[in-house]
Amino acid sequence: MYRTSLSPDDVARLTARLSTVERRWPVGRQPVHTCYVPAGRIIASTVADWGREALASIDPGLLPDLPEGVLDRVEAKLRTEPVEDLRIDFEDGYGAPEDDVEDMDAESTAHIVSRWLEAGTAPPSFGLRIKSFDTPASRERGLRTLDIFLTALGEVPPGFVITFPKVTSAEQVEVFAEVLDLFGEPLRFEIQVETTRSVVDAEGRLAIPRLVAAGGGKVTGLHFGTYDYTADCGLSAAQQHLAHPACDFARHVMQVSAAGTGVRLSDGSTNVLPVGDQKELGWRTHYEFVRRSLANGFYQGWDLHPAQLVTRYAAVYGFYREGLEADAARLKAYAQRLSGGVLDEPATAQALSSFFLRAVDCGALDPAEVQVATGLDEQALRGLATRSG
Repeated sequence: MYRTSLSPDDVARLTARLSTVERRWPVGRQPVHTCYVPAGRIIASTVADWGREALASIDPGLLPDLPEGVLDRVEAKLRTEPVEDLRIDFEDGYGAPEDDVEDMDAESTAHIVSRWLEAGTAPPSFGLRIKSFDTPASRERGLRTLDIFLTALGEVPPGFVITFPKVTSAEQVEVFAEVLDLFGEPLRFEIQVETTRSVVDAEGRLAIPRLVAAGGGKVTGLHFGTYDYTADCGLSAAQQHLAHPACDFARHVMQVSAAGTGVRLSDGSTNVLPVGDQKELGWRTHYEFVRRSLANGFYQGWDLHPAQLVTRYAAVYGFYREGLEADAARLKAYAQRLSGGVLDEPATAQALSSFFLRAVDCGALDPAEVQVATGLDEQALRGLATRSG
């Protein structure tokens, strides 16, 4: 028997007040993007139209150099599932029409969504972005639109999410969550991080943990808003872009605040669209920003135009396929406890497993090639991706 100095009773008494840290992981598939479409432009064929327009826009001579086979995968994706997540936009992209127009659009888009669900043509996830709580008028308008839409829609389907923009305080989030309870449905929402006060509050504290807590378990995502945030920082037009250091700071605060909460992250958009004479510039800009987001751990972003789907999937597929060999070798070595020259921690195995699950979900990699490369099937990958310690 080994001798000790500490009394077990004393240790138990002192440590009893410590709480157990419960880490959570996002549940289900995360889309690679969110496509924003103004509510007044939503029609029955919107999702298919985005796919057709994206396919028609492809010009290999104007695209960045892509790994072998990626463009074929992109074209197949655009034919079968062009939009992974759609947001019917009643905020900045929609404008401020007369109340009767917005009322009509709220009801008509709900009926369109119902038809998508009946026909099995709805995107895997979708929802709407309402107006912000900036002013009493905006707040009232946003909640009325949400009420009309949900009333016309009826039962809330799986994958439905609401985007709550321009948040400036935890009180706004708390009130919005309480309003959602009034519908009697299991409603969830994303917070748009697009004001400086949604990153650091007026007292100099990180704001996001309080925002997520104020949501009462209803917050599923944090979406970065490029242009509102950079404008709020006082940046000139030329400096309002995703690669600005101000955006890097906000995104890193989002990452450390959301870690272990089960809340997903999404990067913002670029308004340099691949159209007309700036098609090549638009594609190059979008492609580079998507790759930059992926490299920094943001696996979702905003798309504002059908032609951006081309570079979205090209960048995403290239990222995963280029990482296949090295990441598979490390994960296989970890799983088999082999010496691969790198001593990885369980947290790294979690990240590597999540890498492959996301790649399969979006179509960048096939399940069979992942299993061959890693020696692990999907069930084993999911086990590693959610293992703690």
